[in-house]
Amino acid sequence: MKKYLLSCDWGTTSFRLRLIERADSTLAGEVLSQNGIGQTYNLWQSRENDGLSREEFFRQQLQEHINALARQVGFSLDGVTIVMSGMASSSIGMQEIPYSNLPFALDGSGALMQHFGVQPDFPHEIMLVSGVRSDHDVMRGEETQLIGLVETAGLPENGDVIFIFPGTHSKHMYVRNNQLIDFKTYMTGEVFNLMTRHSILRDSIELNGSGEFSAKKVEAYKAGVREAGVTNILNALFTVRTNQLFSLWDKQQNGMFLSGLLIGHEIQYLLQEKDWQLVLCSGNNLYELYRMAIEELQLSERTVTIPAGMVDKSAVAGHVKIFSYQKSTLNKLNL
Repeated sequence: MKKYLLSCDWGTTSFRLRLIERADSTLAGEVLSQNGIGQTYNLWQSRENDGLSREEFFRQQLQEHINALARQVGFSLDGVTIVMSGMASSSIGMQEIPYSNLPFALDGSGALMQHFGVQPDFPHEIMLVSGVRSDHDVMRGEETQLIGLVETAGLPENGDVIFIFPGTHSKHMYVRNNQLIDFKTYMTGEVFNLMTRHSILRDSIELNGSGEFSAKKVEAYKAGVREAGVTNILNALFTVRTNQLFSLWDKQQNGMFLSGLLIGHEIQYLLQEKDWQLVLCSGNNLYELYRMAIEELQLSERTVTIPAGMVDKSAVAGHVKIFSYQKSTLNKLNL
C-alpha cells in the first residue's frame, strides 16, 4: 500500500479524508463529515468513563472514517500512512503539539510533527502536523495549504507575496524567499454571522441565498467596500440599520452592503503594502466577493488569483510535500 497516502484535514467543525496516489497526487476516494474536532472532543469528554484515552478515542473515530473510505474504493487501506493537519494537533485535538515558530520554511522542513506508530487495532502510521505561531497570532491547517500552493501554483520563489485565504477567520500570510515570515487573522466571516444572526442588524438584512448578484446588489456591495475606507468600523456597522430605516437599500442589498463593509475593512490596509504581490486563494463561495472588493480598491493589477480547484487540493499537496520531506530525512538518517 506504499503507493497511497491518506490525507486528513480535521478542522474544528469539519472532517475531510482523502486517499491519494503518492506518485501524482491523484484522488482515489474521499470522505467528508461534519464530525469536526470540537464535536469529537466533546463526545470524548462525555464518554471519559468508558476508559478510553483521548488518543484512543480519536483513533477510534478516525478508523470509522477510514472504514467508510475503504468501502468506497473497494479495497483495504491497512498499512496506508495518514498525514493529518488542522485542529487535530490543538488542545482539543488528538494530541496537542507546540506551534512552529516564524520564519516557517515552505519546503516541508518547517513543520513540527508527532509520529504515532501502528497499533494492534489501528494499522496505520500517523504523521500529525502542528500549526504556526507568531508573537501575536496562531493558525493550524492553513500553513499546510500554503505549503501545497507554493508547490503547485508555479509562483516565483523570490519576492514578497501576501497570500489571502478568505473564510470564517481569514488569513493573510506574508511570504518572502519561500518562507512564511508573518501572518494576520481577520474574523470577517464570524463577525458577519454574528451581525446577521444575533445583533440589532438582523432585522435590517436578508441574506442572498441564491449566490447571484444583480446590478443593485453589486452597487450596494461596492458602496460598503468604499465606506470601509472612510468610516470607523463600529460607526459604519450601525449605518446598516439606518440604510434600512431610511429605505436606502432593500434588505438583500443591505446584506451585500454589510458584506462589502467587512471585507473592505479586511483588505483596505493592502493599499499601503505597495511592494507586495497579492495572491487570492479562495473557494467558489467567496471568490466573487473578494474579487469585486479587490477591483473596487484598484488592487487588481498586482493580484494573482489561484483557481478554486487548486485551493481545494492545496492541503493534499501540502501533505504530500511534508510526507516526502519527512521520508527523505528519515532515509538519510538511516544511511
